[in-house]
Amino acid sequence: MGVAARQPVSLTTLLRLGRVSNLPTVWTNVLAGTVLAGAEWRNWKTAAVLVAMSLFYVGGMYLNDYFDRSVDARERPERPIPAGEIAAEAVAAGGFGLLLAGIVVLLPLGTGAALAGVLLALAIVGYDAFHKGNPLAPLVMGLCRALVYAGAAAAALGSVDGTVLVAALVLLAYVAGLTYAARQESLDQVGNLWPLVLLAAPLVLALPAVSQGPIALAIYLVLVGWTAYGVVLLARRPFAGAVSRAVALFIAGISLVDAALMAGAGAIAAALIATAGCGATLLLQRSIAGT
Repeated sequence: MGVAARQPVSLTTLLRLGRVSNLPTVWTNVLAGTVLAGAEWRNWKTAAVLVAMSLFYVGGMYLNDYFDRSVDARERPERPIPAGEIAAEAVAAGGFGLLLAGIVVLLPLGTGAALAGVLLALAIVGYDAFHKGNPLAPLVMGLCRALVYAGAAAAALGSVDGTVLVAALVLLAYVAGLTYAARQESLDQVGNLWPLVLLAAPLVLALPAVSQGPIALAIYLVLVGWTAYGVVLLARRPFAGAVSRAVALFIAGISLVDAALMAGAGAIAAALIATAGCGATLLLQRSIAGT
């Protein structure tokens, strides 16, 4: 056993493994799934879903590093496992343990919420284990975020209606688009640009925001500009690291998608909270890399 394996694991290592800077986007997903379902979000159920989805997210990030450890040893040796900051077996145990904990937290919230949690755990493991070289992997990643919407709605009302389902599919498309870009991050290039069309899906569904007052309109226009700027970075790559920068912006933009969809539904206060989630993600990414 190496010296590094015997050293206590630092909190910084655990936070980096979990890419916790992106957690605000998970929290705004929960908020949006609840609000779009037409449910009250200021209660203990929402708090429980926030905890559960946070556990799923961090557990998924742990398992991502575990399954990618051989590739990271070549391409990203600074990641905690190849750097010797933590044992791979410990990361795997922590990741699967967090997924199980997420399911347990959802159990008291009803069958629908628990089922969404089980499906989410399976999607996370499937993505982490088989995403390398898999052309369907971005869709699976998008499915993970869509299931956050579904789980939040099911926890709040016991079912997932058509409104939430359509919004979940739009979120799936957006996340699939950014995941495609993220797969090119280590090369600082993007091949075919056509999958980025998926990033425009929220702009269509959130279009009613333009008639919901000046605040809703402003949120919608911010999302339009945010998306356009990210696409320009990917297409032109005007500086070294432009792809990485665009990916980080698109990840933070998940909260803007949530905000725009809620603004389109007239939930302005919740939309403003989600907008703040985007800013919080960007701020946290300065300390802990989001990719």
